[in-house]
Order: sequence, then C-alpha cells, then structure tokens
Amino acid sequence: MQIISSPSLLPSPPRKFLPVKIDIGSPKFQKKQAQCFLGGEERSVSTWNGKDGRSRRAIIALSFVYSGFMVALSASGKVKSKSPYDEKRLLEQNKKMQGANNAPEDFPNFIREGFQVKVVTSDNYVKRDSGLIYLDIQVGKGDCPKDGQQVTFHYIGYNESGRRIDSTYLQGAPAKIRLGNKALVPGFEEGIRDMRPGGKRRIIIPPELGPPVGPSTFFSAKQFEVFDVELLNVQDCQRRTIVFYSDVVCN
Repeated sequence: MQIISSPSLLPSPPRKFLPVKIDIGSPKFQKKQAQCFLGGEERSVSTWNGKDGRSRRAIIALSFVYSGFMVALSASGKVKSKSPYDEKRLLEQNKKMQGANNAPEDFPNFIREGFQVKVVTSDNYVKRDSGLIYLDIQVGKGDCPKDGQQVTFHYIGYNESGRRIDSTYLQGAPAKIRLGNKALVPGFEEGIRDMRPGGKRRIIIPPELGPPVGPSTFFSAKQFEVFDVELLNVQDCQRRTIVFYSDVVCN
C-alpha cells in the first residue's frame, strides 16, 4: 500500500495573542500589595515608588506577556498536531462510504482532513510527476492516439466516496473527441494519451488537473476524481471542404 499526500490549499491561520492588563495601585513610598491574577491563581507582588518600583513593574509586565506568549504557542501546536488514530478513523470512514456506494474492486481510498488529502492505493498504481495516478486494468493493442486523431471511449466517473457521477455506459453511446484541442479535462487527456485500443485504465485526477468547478458541472468542490476508461478505437481525421462548407471527417 502506498500513501500519496496532497499539499494544503490554504495558508496556515495567523497566531493570535491576548493582551494582558496589569492593574497596580497608585505609587507611594510605603510598601503596597498588588494582587495579580493569571489562570485563576492569585499572587502577591510588592511595589515601591521611584526607579525601583518602575523597574519591578516592568519586570512583572514582561513576565505576564511572556507567559501569554508561551500559552498561545502551546495551544497553536496542539491544533496543528495530527494523530495517527485520526487518520485511521478517516480512512475507515472513507472505506465505509465506498462500500455503501458499491465502489469497484481495488478502488483508491482518500484520507481528507479539510483541504489536505492523502491518496491510499495498492502498489499496482503508478504516479506521474504531474500528480496523475493510474492503474492499467487491461493493456490494449495498436498505436497510441496522437493530436488531431479522434478517440472513441467509454468511461465511468467517481468521486472520492466511490459514488458514480457519470457514465457513458448508462447513456448508451461512447464518447468521441479529437485530441489536442483542449476539449478534455487536462488529467483525463493525459491519462488516455498512452493507452492503446482495447485497453482499460483507472485514472485518478488531482484537483490541479481536474475539471472546472461550478453550478454548470457536476463537480462542486476541488476533489480528486476517478475515471474508469475503456479505449475503443483511434481514427485519423482530415478536413473536408465543399464549396462554402467545411468540416472534419474521421474514419
């Protein structure tokens, strides 16, 4: 099993420090008690008038500010720390959701905590430098498609929970499209470029190579998308012009 991490998409939140108010009584020559409270504990501090009193009050103020600073750092560290138990719990939740959605065999798991995602796959998957991950279920025969050629393929799209979001099998007809004109999702086109006719491949597309997000698509958030693709055939295309009419014919 291999785990692939995805970088966070949001910057870390800035640290906040609470102001500390110190109330020390009016200066007098005689010794006076000043009561200070920190974390519910009452303490007694002696102060005098003149330079010694001002120095003592400055030391007290600095000690309180330093204490508040250390408390803030400690709290911040606790928020950022991650427990292996939490990752295990998130992984089990993802597996349960995929089981309920009848995800296919050897489907990747996703450990998502906010905008940070870890992809858990078997060792059969391959990861490219672009971030694309794929698994060859069946290797086809023939030549790989090139720019300008038309590819005909079936596909099934899934989200991170293993729920099916689209399928050409259910539509009753395969998809046909020419490569090289940016009509496909970047990660999808990269994933089928080195496939051969008759091949079947599972493609895991990271958000940076994924489809656009918006109400006009079925993608509502920046998530990983998984596609099972079956490449049926590859055809050459050429432009045909008849009088004032021009089109592209693939055969």
